[in-house]
Amino acid sequence: MARQSSGKQICKSANKMVSGNFSKWKIQSAFTLIELLVVISIIGILATLISANLNSARVRARDAQRKGDLKQISIALRTYYNDNGAYPASNASGQIVGCKPAATLTSCSWGSTWSVGTTVYMKPLPMDPVSSQSYSYLQTSSGDGFTLSGCLENGSDAQGTAVPTPNPFSSGCSSSGSIMFQITQ
Repeated sequence: MARQSSGKQICKSANKMVSGNFSKWKIQSAFTLIELLVVISIIGILATLISANLNSARVRARDAQRKGDLKQISIALRTYYNDNGAYPASNASGQIVGCKPAATLTSCSWGSTWSVGTTVYMKPLPMDPVSSQSYSYLQTSSGDGFTLSGCLENGSDAQGTAVPTPNPFSSGCSSSGSIMFQITQ
């Protein structure tokens, strides 16, 4: 077992001091400065990579929303065509001139309800997910066709095309280096 020797107990099986001066037997269990710096550097690199991937995922999600919005608008435009025999007119700002809350047709603002009398075509007419950009509508072929466009953020999108000159967008999409998604009827 244990024996008494000059006021200290020594455990024979473990060869450790049980009471008395422990400074000789202290085990060092701390990280060195180099180890801490390496771990912090690795965490920083991983955080940077995750942040970049998260941002590109957000861009792709907004572009997917734009494509879905434009497809829904084109369906509503087709419904308008079936009801009226022509697609609605467009204005210089790229808006649909097909809202009729009063006696004459007015421009439909993106984000507002598109209705003619009691017929609601879209509620609300979608807005671009980025507030500084807007969709663009252009009536073609004297009411028998249209072009609907949205500016994409992902420059490598396979469904995108270069923004033409003159630029069909009233804001947010430049002619140099930007791409757009377009539906033509």
